[in-house]
Parts: sequence; C-alpha cells; structure tokens
Amino acid sequence: MSPARTRREAPPSPPVSATTAAHASVRTDLILLAIAIAGVSLSAPLIAATAAPALAIAFWRNAMAVGALTPLALLRHRGELRGMGRRAVLLSVASGALFAVHFGVWLPSLHMTSVASSTALVTTTPIWTTLLLRLRGHRPPTLVWAGIGLAFLGVVILTGVDLSLSPRALAGDALALAGGVAAAGYVLLGAEVRRTVGTVAYTYVLYTTTTVLLLAVCLAGGVSLGGYSGETWAKLAVLTVTAQLLGHSIINRVVKGLGPSVTSTAILLETPGAALIAALWLGQLPSAAAYPALVVILAGLALVIMEGRRREPRPATAEAEVRASRSA
Repeated sequence: MSPARTRREAPPSPPVSATTAAHASVRTDLILLAIAIAGVSLSAPLIAATAAPALAIAFWRNAMAVGALTPLALLRHRGELRGMGRRAVLLSVASGALFAVHFGVWLPSLHMTSVASSTALVTTTPIWTTLLLRLRGHRPPTLVWAGIGLAFLGVVILTGVDLSLSPRALAGDALALAGGVAAAGYVLLGAEVRRTVGTVAYTYVLYTTTTVLLLAVCLAGGVSLGGYSGETWAKLAVLTVTAQLLGHSIINRVVKGLGPSVTSTAILLETPGAALIAALWLGQLPSAAAYPALVVILAGLALVIMEGRRREPRPATAEAEVRASRSA
C-alpha cells in the first residue's frame, strides 16, 4: 500500500478545540441561566410581600438597576454605547417598551390572583415566542408544538382554578397572560440586538427606556413613589439585585448563545420556584388542582428541551474544520 493511499484512508483528526470551546460556552450559559431563573423566582414572592404600589415597585426595580449599571456603562462601555447603530438603538428602545408593558400588567396581577397562578401565566412566554417565530417563517418541529400544547394545558388548568374562585382572580390571570406575551416580544427583540451589541450596552438602554416609561405612567396615574418604610426599601433593593441584576440581566447575557426559544422556555422553571418560595415564606399553599397543572407545564417544558437538544447543530467552526480535515 502506497504512502499516498495510506494518507487518504487515514481518519481525519477530530476538531476538538472548536467543539470543546462551543460546549464549554453552552455549559457556562446554562449555569448562568440557572442563576437567572433562581433570581427571577424570587420576584413574585418579594413583590407580593412588598408594601408599595405595583407600578412603583416596577419603576424602582428598573431605576435602581439603571443606577447600579450607570458607572459600568459610562466608564467601561461608553464606546460600545456610542457605537450602537440606529437600528440597534430603536430595537433596544422597543424592547424596553415591551419590558415596561410586561411589568405594568404583571405586577398588579400579583395582588389579584395567587403567586403560583400569576407566575405560571406570565411564564407562558415560550408559547408566544414560538408563535411569533412561526409568523417570521420558522417551522418548529412537531415535538416542540406538542410540548407547547402540553404546557398551555397546564396554564388552562391553573386558569380554571382561579375562575372557580372569583372574577378578580380571573382578571389577574388575564393581566399575567398579557405580561407573558409582552415578555416574548422583549426576548425576541433582545436576541436580535444581542447579535451585534454587548450585554451591558443593550441592558442599559433597555432598563433606561423601561424606567422612563414606567415613571411617566406612575406620574400620570398619581402613584406614590416614596414615603415607604425602611423594610420596604430593603425589599426593593433585594428585588433589584436578585430578580433584575441577577435575573433579567443574565437572561440578556445568555439569550445570544442559547437563543430565544431555549431561554424563554427555561423561564417556565420560575413557576415552581416562585410557588415553592411563596409557600415557604408567605404561606400561600396552592390548591390541590394547581399541583397537576405545574406537573403538566414542566412536562411540556421537558419535551421542548429534549427536542432542542436533539436538533442542536454543531458549531459552524467545528463543521468547517471537519470539512477541511476530510478534504485534506
């Protein structure tokens, strides 16, 4: 056998460097996403336990986040902010507007229905994200639709629980559901902006826009923005650090690598997390019908994640190295 023939038949060297780096990046994003979900899971119980108007809570958690990010954004990321193109700025502002709508309709719902039901409905974000992606020409596989349908069945079960309680609870459910729709738009726009813009620059424009819009709504509606107790201010600070800076800010970070579908689907994990915290801290034990609803939602989530992992493509760089090694 000739040396040339031997070289042709020798198996190509595996492109371990690019593949390993890509897998490490995904693992890092998943760990960060878990931290973000833990942070946002504290959101609903903290809001329900904070003695301040819902819209004021929404304003202050964003305003405090802007205050915390301002030194970082202006001192270390000023060039990145200046370099944002017109399209990126407009999309970031639009995302901030949807973020304001998300808070403006969801937070009041926490005082109208249970924490478990409100959180479950507002975290229907992946359903609306997938539907919006479908309208943009994407074709989700059958298993994803099955998972979404199963998750939505769980939402219907939870809504039915509140429907049997009071019209006020049903109105709270509707507001929470609208918050989930707005969050889907926020996630999709954020994923688009993050293609070319860093986390800090995008998040700073996002939170600033949300803060300005919520301030305008609070002033127009005569919402009290001060005069709270020290305990209330402390809870607002904790809410900002956990749900805002460790929650949504990290979500803005990982959506670039994981994509809007996986990121928004994982947000469903906020539902059992918030329900557990509310049960332990606030004594809000869910009714018996809520438990199968949560199980159904998580089963739908599992189907979506399984399909996403099965169809996960290899990184483009790794594929290029495979083709290059095979043609050598």
